[in-house]
Amino acid sequence: MPINSFDNYPMSWKPVLDKTNKPIYKALAEQLERDIIHGVIIPGTKLPPQRELADYLDLNVSTISKAFKVCELKGLLSASVGSGTYVSYDALSNAYLLEDTEPKHLIEMGATLPDDTSYEPLLLQLKAMLQESDYEKWFSYGRSGESLWQKDAAVQLIKRSGFETSVERILFANGGQNAIAAALASLCKPGDRIGVDLHTYPGLKTVAAMLSVQIVPIKSENYEMSPESLEYACKNENIKGVYLIPDYHNPTASFLSMEKRKKIAEIAKKYNLFVIEDASYHLLNEDPMPALASFAPEQVIHIASLSKSLAPGLRLAYVAVPGQFKEQLSKALYNLNITVSPLLAELSARTIVSNQFEVLVDNHRQQTICRNQIINEYFKDYTCLGNDTGIFRWLLLPGTITGGTFETLAAKQGVQVYAADRFVVGNSSPERAVRVSVCAPNTMEELEQGLAILKNLLDKIK
Repeated sequence: MPINSFDNYPMSWKPVLDKTNKPIYKALAEQLERDIIHGVIIPGTKLPPQRELADYLDLNVSTISKAFKVCELKGLLSASVGSGTYVSYDALSNAYLLEDTEPKHLIEMGATLPDDTSYEPLLLQLKAMLQESDYEKWFSYGRSGESLWQKDAAVQLIKRSGFETSVERILFANGGQNAIAAALASLCKPGDRIGVDLHTYPGLKTVAAMLSVQIVPIKSENYEMSPESLEYACKNENIKGVYLIPDYHNPTASFLSMEKRKKIAEIAKKYNLFVIEDASYHLLNEDPMPALASFAPEQVIHIASLSKSLAPGLRLAYVAVPGQFKEQLSKALYNLNITVSPLLAELSARTIVSNQFEVLVDNHRQQTICRNQIINEYFKDYTCLGNDTGIFRWLLLPGTITGGTFETLAAKQGVQVYAADRFVVGNSSPERAVRVSVCAPNTMEELEQGLAILKNLLDKIK
């Protein structure tokens, strides 16, 4: 029987447990999940201490711990040393940002898409490939030993981000998301923990949840991951790795400073962390800072691609892998993919080495700058973070309105944006902000139409 009386004792969660259901920890975990889903306990709620709950239910502490662990691995709970266990703010958020079909009657300003200026040059390149006498090889299996020149192209692309690597370290993946999934699948076991920013790429969150890898939010300073907080997590949270987007961070559009890149690299070496460096957006910058991988080449898995700078349909990522991780990651990619598309691999490589590549990238950049100047004019009375070469911005909301509420209001008015709630991690409180895509609207006119709607909403809630 419980030692104490809980009749009038304030507890954030008082489950009613049928102890005939076995095993008890599973029944308790199922009730906790139901209560979160049905709103009995809301995101951000601190759960009772495990000993207190064990006393209340007349159970062993180990039973409570196992139940909490089940829910934690599902991403429903977030626990940290010295702070306790909370219902995750993102426990119920929709992390899938790309709908099955294009939203009807909505101006798309949610998905991070480049403009379409490179489509025609890519089409011409593709037509030339298909007119070659041995065109059938683009529809067969690709073999890694036959793709050395494509890996040379990858090395050339990655060099633009200030990281010198070699063909021996290059692996191909079917896009950045695929590379992230393979990295986590090969380097983590269920229950392992990795550090991420307080708001992070939802694709990382969904993959981690599928693999039962726990993501630990690392505090930031001016939207940059704090090296001191990262080191604290290494010592106290038992993290095994870290995921970062140093350039045009998704969703906050921030950049990791050179100083912090170097400090995080030193921490990775000191604690033997693996680092997943998502360089999806680095080509947007005309003069990018050196990649984090350049400061810790034996710790950092560097992922580069063309989908955010040329065309989202180029589902190919180049992964520069440290020698200590290459075998595991190579096996994971093989088991996930067998191979990447030879057609896309060849098209991407030819585009990179062509004399048109710089022109294509620059055309995108100029188009993006023009669109951002329009955004700057519409949002001049508000805080809209990001620079003029980025394809999305981070709009801080006035008053007390939440990002989720603003997203709903915008959709009702015909514009799709994405709230901070979709990106938040664990027990971090979501910022009152939305991510606004710059290049997703098909035309400048559609962009201005969407911005006018958003500005009108902002003016009303100010």
